[in-house]
Amino acid sequence: MHPEEKARIEIDNKLLFAGWNVVDRANFSPAISAVAVTEGILKGHLEADYLLFIEGKAIGVIEAKKEGVPLTDAVAKQAEKYACKLLKWYQHWQNPLPFIYLSNGKELLFRDIRSGESEYEPLQQMHTPKELAILAGIENPLAGLPYLSPKGLRNCQFDAITALENSFRNGQKRALMVLATGAGKTFTACMSAYRLLSYTPIRRVLFLVDRNNLGKQAEGEFGTFRLTETGEPFNTIFAVERLKSPTIAPESNVVITTIQRLFAMLTGDEIDDDDEYEDFQDDEKEIILNEDLKLPADFFDLIIIDECHRSIYGKWQQVLNYFNTARTIGLTATPTAETLAYFNNNLVIDYTLEKSIADGINVNYRIYRIKTKVSEEGGIIQQTEKVREITKYTGEQRNLVAEEEAEYLKTELDRSVVNPEQIRLVLQEFRNALYKDLFPERDADFRYTPKTLIFAKDDAHATRIVDIAREVFENQTVDFVQKITYSAGDSSELIRRFRNDKTFRIAVTVNLVATGTDIRPLEVLLFMRDVRSAILYTQMKGRGVRIIGDEQLRNVTPNAISKDLFYLVDAVGVTESEKYLPKPQEGTISVPVNPTLEQLLERITHGFLSDDYLNLLASRISRINAKSKDKHRTEFIEMATVSMYDLAMSIFNALENNLLPTFHNTNQPNSERKALVALLANNPEARKLLLTLNAGFLTILIPGEDETIFTGFSREEAVSTTQAFENYVNERRDEIEALRIIYNNQNEPITYALLADLRRKLLSADVRFAPLRLWNSYSVIETNKVIKLQTQTERESLTNLIQLVRYAFKLIPELKSLASFSAQRFELWCGQAQRPLTEKQKEIMRQIVGYIVANGTYTNNELREENLTVFAQMVQSFGSADVVNEVLGSLSGWMLKVG
Repeated sequence: MHPEEKARIEIDNKLLFAGWNVVDRANFSPAISAVAVTEGILKGHLEADYLLFIEGKAIGVIEAKKEGVPLTDAVAKQAEKYACKLLKWYQHWQNPLPFIYLSNGKELLFRDIRSGESEYEPLQQMHTPKELAILAGIENPLAGLPYLSPKGLRNCQFDAITALENSFRNGQKRALMVLATGAGKTFTACMSAYRLLSYTPIRRVLFLVDRNNLGKQAEGEFGTFRLTETGEPFNTIFAVERLKSPTIAPESNVVITTIQRLFAMLTGDEIDDDDEYEDFQDDEKEIILNEDLKLPADFFDLIIIDECHRSIYGKWQQVLNYFNTARTIGLTATPTAETLAYFNNNLVIDYTLEKSIADGINVNYRIYRIKTKVSEEGGIIQQTEKVREITKYTGEQRNLVAEEEAEYLKTELDRSVVNPEQIRLVLQEFRNALYKDLFPERDADFRYTPKTLIFAKDDAHATRIVDIAREVFENQTVDFVQKITYSAGDSSELIRRFRNDKTFRIAVTVNLVATGTDIRPLEVLLFMRDVRSAILYTQMKGRGVRIIGDEQLRNVTPNAISKDLFYLVDAVGVTESEKYLPKPQEGTISVPVNPTLEQLLERITHGFLSDDYLNLLASRISRINAKSKDKHRTEFIEMATVSMYDLAMSIFNALENNLLPTFHNTNQPNSERKALVALLANNPEARKLLLTLNAGFLTILIPGEDETIFTGFSREEAVSTTQAFENYVNERRDEIEALRIIYNNQNEPITYALLADLRRKLLSADVRFAPLRLWNSYSVIETNKVIKLQTQTERESLTNLIQLVRYAFKLIPELKSLASFSAQRFELWCGQAQRPLTEKQKEIMRQIVGYIVANGTYTNNELREENLTVFAQMVQSFGSADVVNEVLGSLSGWMLKVG
C-alpha cells in the first residue's frame, strides 16, 4: 500500500470515529448531518483533500499528506489558500472557511484562522461535529449531530431518523413517522431518543403508550437497545422509568407511561390504571386541566407518542398541549387525516405495509373464507325452541321456551342472540382446514396447532369461543386456548406466555392484542367479528405480519417449517365489508357529553329538569319503546300507569309548545316540569325497568342450528391476483430481461441475478406478486393444473418464477416446480450427454443439480465463488475449466428447459 493511501485510511478512520461520514463528491447530500467530502472542488481547478460540511454547509478543510511527510508551514499555507477558494455555489457557515486541519495520518494539527494570532495545535483526535459547531458559534442546538451510520438499522429506520433530525433542525416542532407494523417503530424511537439525548440539550423524554402492556414492551426495548457508541444498553447510559408512582424521579431521562397515568400524576388525581385498558373512550368529554398542576409546562423536552393515530388521544389532547415547549414525534402505521393535521402535515417518512412486505421485513397473507348459513344470513328462533334469556342489566338468567317464531339478523348474532352451533361450526371448519388446506406440509399434530389469534366481538363472546374451542380441540392441555381480555388477568403475562409457550396455541381477544403487540410466531388470524374501521382493521392484520427465524419458530411450534406468510381466516366477511376512515374535525369544538341513561334518570329524579335533559329523556324513552317487545311495553304500562310512547310524547309536546317556565336551578319549584316526569321520579321500579329494557336481553339458543355454505381460499382474490400478474408480465416482456428470455423460449441462460432482479421488480410493483402467493392463487383457480409445492426446498426455489411466468405466458399446460422432476431430468441428461459420464462425474453433477433447479443457470464463476472444492473436483474430472463451463451450460439448459 502506498504511503498516501495509508495516510488517507488513517484520516478516514479519525473522521469516522469522531462522527463524520466520508464520501466523494457524487455521494454528497445536504441531508447528511456531518460529512467530509473527498477531493472537494475549489476555484481555479483546485481540489481540497477533504471539505468538511455541517448540515450541508462548508465549515472546514483538511489538507492530507503522505505518511511521514512533515506538516510544514508550506503545507499550512496551501490549506489556508484552499479555505479562501470556495466556489460560489457552496453553502457555507463562514467564508473563508474558519477551520483548518493538517494531517499525514499519524499527526493531526488544527487552527482556527478567525484569530490572526492563533497557531496550529496538535490534536489527539478529530473534533466531533458538535464540538466544531460549538467552536463556530452555531446557535441551532441540533446542529452538529454526528453522522448516523446505517449499520444495524433497516433502510426505513435510517431514512426515518435522518428525515426527523433534518426536520427538527429546520425548525419543525412536530414530526410524524409512518412505519408499517413490524418495521421497528420502537427501535427507531430508541435510536432517535439516544441521539437527541446524547448530542443535543434535550434531557427528558416522555414516551406515551396507549396501553400498559405496550409500556412494558417499550421498557424492554429500551433495555435491550445497544446501538450506542459503547455498545452498552440504553438504560445503563440514560435512566429509563416506567411511571408507577405519583412522582417522577429527578434523574429520569426517559419516562414511559399511559396518558391517563400522566394526567393523574399531573393533577394529583387518582385513576384506576389496572393495566387492562381495552380501548380509549374517545366519546367522553374532553379533559380539562386545572391551574394547580404538579409539573411545569417545560418539564419534558421531547414527547414520543406511540400509536398516535388514536385521535391523538381524543379527550386527552389538553395534556399533550400543556407541554408546549417540547418537540413531538408521532409513531403509527395507520395515520388519519386528523393525525396528519396535528403534526402539521410534517410526514417525515411514509413506509407502508406493502413496502415492508416487498423489502422482506414482513410476510404477506392469504385469505381463507368460512361461511355458515347463520353468519351470512342470520337465522330463526323456532316457536317452542328452548332458549336461555339473560337480562344484561342485572345478569339474571332464565330458561324459557320461545313463545313465537322470531327472525334474527346476522348483525344481531352474539349481540342479542347467541347461536352456539354457529361458533362450534366455524371452529370445526377451522380445525379441519388447518392441516388439509392451510398447512398441508406439516405433520397433523393439533398439540402444535399454528399460533392463532381469534378476534371476538366482546368479552362474553370471547368466553363462549374459549369454552367451545376446548370441546372442538379435544384432549388438549388446559392452557391450549385462553382469553386475553381485560377480564382475564395479567395481560402482559398472558401475552408473554402466548408468544413463548408450546402449549398455549389459541388466544381469543377483543381489542387488547389488536394493536401494537409483538407476537412473531403468530401464523393465523381468525376473525369472528366484523371491523368497519379501516385503521383498526389494518392494525389487526398487522399482528400476523412479523417475520421470525425458522429455528425460533420451531422452538414454539415444533412441527413448523418456516413462516412464509400468515393466514387471515375470515368467518364473518371482514375482508369483504366496506371500511371507513374517520373524518378530520374542523378546529377544536367542545361538545357537551350526554349522560348515560342511569345518570340521566338519577339527575331528573333529584329535580335537574333543564330543557336539554327533558328532551334527552324523551328521546331515550322513545328509542327504548321502539326496540321493546309488546310484552315489555305492557309490563311498563302496568308498572308506571302510562305507556312509554305517551310519556315521551307528553314531554316533547310541552317543549315544542313552550308550555314550561324557564328552568334556572333545582332549588326552584319547577312544578310543571316535575309533573311531566313524576311517574318516573316517584317510581324506582319503573326506572329500573327502563334501564333493563335499555340494556336489552341476550337470547342463547340451546343448542342452536347452523350449516356450512363454503370453506376455502377466496377465488375472487386469486383471480384478481393472477390477472394482475399476467397483465404485468405481458406488458413488460420486452423490457425486463428475465421475462424476455422466458417468453422467447430459446434456451438462453437465465441466471440467479436475472431471477432476483425479476423478483424485486415484481414485489415492487405489487406485493401480491410474491412467488408463493401467486402459486397458491393459481391453485385456487385451477386446482387440477397446479401441483402443490411439497417441500421447503420447492417452496423457496427462485426458479418457481420461471414456471409461474411460463404458465402466465401459456407455455406450459400445468404448473409444477422444476425441483419436482429434477431427478428424472438429470438421468435423461446423463443419457443424452455427448460423451459417457463416469460414476464419479455423475456424483459431482448431482451436487450441482439442486442449485440449478433452485436458483437458475450455473456458470464457472458462480461455482468457483459458491464452492471452490466442487469446482476443483470438476476441473480435475472433466479436464479443464472450459469443459466444465460447457458441461454446466448444457446441464443448466436441460434442467431449466420447457417440457
